[in-house]
Amino acid sequence: MSTDSTPDSKAVHDYLLKLQEAICNGLAAEDGKEDFIVDKWERESGGGGGITRVLNDGAVFEQAGVNFSHVQGDKLPASATAHRPELAGRNFEAMGVSLVIHPHNPYVPTSHANVRFFIAYKEGADPIWWFGGGFDLTPYYGNREDVIHWHTVSRKACEAFGEDVYPRYKKWCDEYFFLKHRNEPRGVGGLFFDDLNEGGFDSCFAFMQSVGDHYLEAYLPIVQKRKDMEYSERERNFQLYRRGRYVEFNLVYDRGTLFGLQTGGRTESILMSLPPVVNWRYNWKPETGTAEAELYEVYLEPADWLTNS
Repeated sequence: MSTDSTPDSKAVHDYLLKLQEAICNGLAAEDGKEDFIVDKWERESGGGGGITRVLNDGAVFEQAGVNFSHVQGDKLPASATAHRPELAGRNFEAMGVSLVIHPHNPYVPTSHANVRFFIAYKEGADPIWWFGGGFDLTPYYGNREDVIHWHTVSRKACEAFGEDVYPRYKKWCDEYFFLKHRNEPRGVGGLFFDDLNEGGFDSCFAFMQSVGDHYLEAYLPIVQKRKDMEYSERERNFQLYRRGRYVEFNLVYDRGTLFGLQTGGRTESILMSLPPVVNWRYNWKPETGTAEAELYEVYLEPADWLTNS
């Protein structure tokens, strides 16, 4: 890591590869049946490439995808310059690890995590750089114990960086992972941050690492508690229906998806976040008093889970 707090993209690159390896090892050990296939790819237009790792049809995970990408280019897409016009005309370098885990059992939530670094260069000018990322949880059947655990670890990841960090990034997560056309959150939140460069490179890089390093601690205990719960066709059908919301968010709102597609990224790797099986039902509503209704009434409402606990 740099000592003068100048951007060190190699240090970020090396950390991201280690993070991908650690997360895949942890998830594969938990699954116990299947391992991740490794698919290395090069970007057809521009420079760079990545490593996509996917576990399919395991004992616990129906599909788990953990993607590392590192791309360069001389022109940024509209999704990047719309809110940052000062980036126009700069070369760029973007790297990150992004993952989405879709379990078999409807009582195990889907989870997502992402950490990323972006830097833009221009001759004669200082580089413009920032970090972003976070993780969030999307349950199909709500469980207060799970949500409190998830947010406890989220807060723990932020503790060394200031008392205001967790509530600020928790609120940002609630606002970001929100389906405006449905007027509902995607799940129970977690952490989301972007455009982070305050305090210098070293501090920002340390925070990004803390978020990445806390993901398995947040998710695996929930998996372990719920993976063997009995379920019927009813719960499975509700899981498939709610997965549709995941698809809608990723294709309509997700910044990473838009950036990847607009920069000519590898489509198979970008869309690995989508669930393998999903369905939609016209104007479906859960029956009052059911566990399905409870998800909407209790868990798909932004809440201060740690205070309320």
